[in-house]
Amino acid sequence: MQPPRRRFLRVAAGALAFPIATRIASALDYPTRPVRILVGFAPAGPTDIVARLAGQWLSQRLGRQFVIENRPGASSNMATEAVVRAPPDGYTLLVFGTPAAINATLYDNLSFNIIRDIAPIASVMRAPLVMLVNPSLPAKTIPEFVAYAKANPGKLNMATAGNGTTPHVCGELFNAMTGTDLVPVAYRGGAPGLMDLMGGQIQIMFEGVASSIGYIRAGKLRALAITSATRSAALPDVPTVGEFVPGYEASSFFGVGAPKGTPAEIVNKLNSEINAGLTNSELKERIADLGGAPMPLSPAEFGRLIADETEKWSKVIRAAKIKPE
Repeated sequence: MQPPRRRFLRVAAGALAFPIATRIASALDYPTRPVRILVGFAPAGPTDIVARLAGQWLSQRLGRQFVIENRPGASSNMATEAVVRAPPDGYTLLVFGTPAAINATLYDNLSFNIIRDIAPIASVMRAPLVMLVNPSLPAKTIPEFVAYAKANPGKLNMATAGNGTTPHVCGELFNAMTGTDLVPVAYRGGAPGLMDLMGGQIQIMFEGVASSIGYIRAGKLRALAITSATRSAALPDVPTVGEFVPGYEASSFFGVGAPKGTPAEIVNKLNSEINAGLTNSELKERIADLGGAPMPLSPAEFGRLIADETEKWSKVIRAAKIKPE
């Protein structure tokens, strides 16, 4: 007969092992019911499209429905807060990106911290913006534009999709790195800004490739440069800003997260499936249609990217004294 103490230790060890075994088993079975993917923006925008691409792929791969739930408001903060407060069981996910990194500094009283409270699962893509001007502007290159802007300080209006949006901070980063004084003019979204840019009421705008490439090809807008570190496959003849302004990089990222505390086995399973999707030719083509490129990363790498982007944009927001609308 075993001594009572030895018997107790064996029972205790088994009890400790049981939750671990249960978690691993649940991860292997996951998902056993539909999964919600929250998006902090309205349907048809780039974040929504990325969410639907990821959701469709995961539904096909894992045999359960991944349901997209649009919850716009406060520049995606409402959706993020809902995910932060959700049970960390893998059944509530968030598709988010650069706006979340910006919001960490833009808003003073957030009830969450994107780095602390959202577990990074996988990045999906990185997409540049394109620096656009009205064709009537005499500048045809970045050096010519910088010279023209410095000769006309405070006279060039820059359309943005609102205070603190990605196009806005991209422009403010350009101001800071070139010594120009482009004056931001906030619109309710990118489309009305593009209309005024073509109409000549606005002189410059930073905007997504997908929403502007048709106007560029039609000659209604002039593309001066791409904001990413490398040229865009969609506009291969357009140089990057960084080719003339060393160190400039301002592309948008999109990825998937979950509430902090979501089991690592589930996070890793979703990461593996999403990264597999990023090698799929059809999915890669859809991402290219958005002007982006697949960006497969591990959860840890994606976490570092979020932290780096948050720090980068915090400096721009504070230097430009940007406040939410």
